[in-house]
Amino acid sequence: MSSKPTAIPLSLVGAELARLRASAPLTHCLTNEVVQEITANVLLALGASPAMIVAEEEVTAFAGIAAAVLINVGTLYPERFAAMRRAAQAAQQAGTPWVLDPVAVGVLDYRTGAARELLAFKPAAIRGNASEILALAGFTGGGRGVDSTASADAAREAAEQLARDTGAIVAVTGETDYITDGRKTWAVPWGNPLMTRVVGTGCALSAVVAAFCAGAPKRLDAVASACAVMAICGEVATGESHGPGSFTPAFLDALYLIQPEQLAGTVSA
Repeated sequence: MSSKPTAIPLSLVGAELARLRASAPLTHCLTNEVVQEITANVLLALGASPAMIVAEEEVTAFAGIAAAVLINVGTLYPERFAAMRRAAQAAQQAGTPWVLDPVAVGVLDYRTGAARELLAFKPAAIRGNASEILALAGFTGGGRGVDSTASADAAREAAEQLARDTGAIVAVTGETDYITDGRKTWAVPWGNPLMTRVVGTGCALSAVVAAFCAGAPKRLDAVASACAVMAICGEVATGESHGPGSFTPAFLDALYLIQPEQLAGTVSA
């Protein structure tokens, strides 16, 4: 059994953000075709270096060059899945941390089977909403397309079990995010519902998780810090925007401007 979740200390988040910016990790993203632009912009704003290499003929070589790899099954089809399998296998062989985003797993059989097949290549982390994590762990959950019909609290036990079964750090995101290695669980209680009204914030978070995993001495802390930075910047951007249209530029600015030493002052009470 894991310990009761506690909020990740902001001093730790700041240290992880400083580490990411010092290394500017090359982050290989095989991601949802709908969200490639915002994913790349989020990584650039934070200080990472995105690469969107998707050809099956190229992914094996590039997964070994990259500091981290993201595999997001959002817009899945056979050719893309073949490239994802190659990238995951190459990352595993090269010791490159890779992250699985199981978009809409549990809703459709094809992507559910594909995501479970990818688990054989030992992801460093898995980031999904409650319904996705419940389904991937074999629990009964609810999903409606890419949206979750279950709460993160309801999926915490499943996340812990999935972490123990796979060896991955599992992040289940929602009103409060829970990030676990199956024994210890961090909570990220920040963020704003407006983030769910903009396409790509969740998918971009998975890319940020991958970037934070690059060279991380403690992956649990790295993944939780990635979730915390995105949530905190979401709060900041919400306060400076009027709706989804103005949120995205404010969010990118917040990611660019956030400083490790200023993190404590950015969080709302």
